[in-house]
Amino acid sequence: MLMIIDYGVGNLASITNMLKRIGVEARISAREDDVIAASKIILPGVGAFDTCVGKLHESGLIPVLTKKVRDDKTPLLGICVGMQLLLEGSEEGKLPGLGWIRGTNVRFDADQLPPQYKIPHMGWAEVEVDQSSTLTKGLEYDARFYFVHSYHARVPDRKNVLLEAEYGYRFTAGVVYKNIFGVQFHPEKSHQFGMKLLYNFTKI
Repeated sequence: MLMIIDYGVGNLASITNMLKRIGVEARISAREDDVIAASKIILPGVGAFDTCVGKLHESGLIPVLTKKVRDDKTPLLGICVGMQLLLEGSEEGKLPGLGWIRGTNVRFDADQLPPQYKIPHMGWAEVEVDQSSTLTKGLEYDARFYFVHSYHARVPDRKNVLLEAEYGYRFTAGVVYKNIFGVQFHPEKSHQFGMKLLYNFTKI
């Protein structure tokens, strides 16, 4: 069973609808038993970093998620702020992230952006695959995804960089550590490329 974590944030219905379009059934749940039974997990996230961290703590699911993902090696895909939560923290807030992948989230550096580039970054951008994996299969050329964000991941180890994009300068658009994946963009809003990525995730 593919489970979408419901902790009060994220485009849950949009993700579910996109999965249905590729013939995949998913369960939206905040129940610990469903996390335990899940074969794959999607961690969504929309809004401020500290708000999402706080709501995830309030859900009480962090211990069971940690066991499923870190110990049992269940594949997990973090989306948008859900990806940012996988890292150690964010310049946007004060609370620590899950710390499953080394790194932090930093605000776009306005000094490096051309004057016409605004923050947040909103819209379509081409994504370049840094590492071949089941998740990125078929997305090696001309893949475009929809972004809405002011912060992006900065990871010290290139082995954790899965995808990159450009907005004034190159930034990390996807991260990976073993069975843990995260993407800054919204696959549920990214048409055929988003469907392909979600389909790939179901095959991991």
